[in-house]
Amino acid sequence: MEENVITSLQNARVKRLVQLQQKSSERRRSGLFVVEGQRELMHCVEAGYEVEEVYMLEGGWWKVEGFSPAVFTVSPQVYEKMAYRGSTEGVIATVRQRNLTLVDLQLPANPLIMVLESVEKPGNLGAVLRSADAAKADAVVICDPLTDLYNPNLIRASLGAVFSVPLVACSSEECIAFLKQRNIQILTAQLQDSSLYYDTDMRRATALVMGTESTGLTDVWRQAADAHIRIPMLGRMDSLNVSVSAAILLFEAVRQRTK
Repeated sequence: MEENVITSLQNARVKRLVQLQQKSSERRRSGLFVVEGQRELMHCVEAGYEVEEVYMLEGGWWKVEGFSPAVFTVSPQVYEKMAYRGSTEGVIATVRQRNLTLVDLQLPANPLIMVLESVEKPGNLGAVLRSADAAKADAVVICDPLTDLYNPNLIRASLGAVFSVPLVACSSEECIAFLKQRNIQILTAQLQDSSLYYDTDMRRATALVMGTESTGLTDVWRQAADAHIRIPMLGRMDSLNVSVSAAILLFEAVRQRTK
């Protein structure tokens, strides 16, 4: 295990990591992303991701059996510059991206899949991934993504669930064809021409599909759907945060499947 101490804010490794934190273009170019925090990094290692380098705050400690990336100790000033958020337990790592495709998914006979179309807020997507992990969903598919799947806010909001739930990005057309070929029913969450979600059978192979809070789903999904479902809104608002809606629908599927 390589050990070094970094004290200069001008160090090339420090500058590179800051670029990875701040710029999606640099993440795409290098094929790397950044993970902060012991819990998140542990989930990352357990999921089999390739960790390139680990940076530890002076006095910190990080060691996992059979896990030997390059390790660098950094001063408090350097750590403060590198860290995207405040309390991250003194551990930051650069990790090799692993971009799954639909054909990479290893689905069971009766899968539960969450599909999000054009969700643009990384925090929302991270929260959906936490719910998908809790509900033991088999995959989350992001169609026509408007956010970088390795955005630091997404990783932070997911608390490591981004590593535990298979995550795929593709076009809506590709996803629809994939679901149809595998006889996975498509349930679109929408207000128009829809039934209450708890009156809809989710015990068979199911994809729950949601759009953005502002515009909802596009017509390509409405037309491809096997059924349209809605969450009853009893107040003055006509929609919930997408992560809240996703949790409600996922756990309804869990409820039905565990009767």
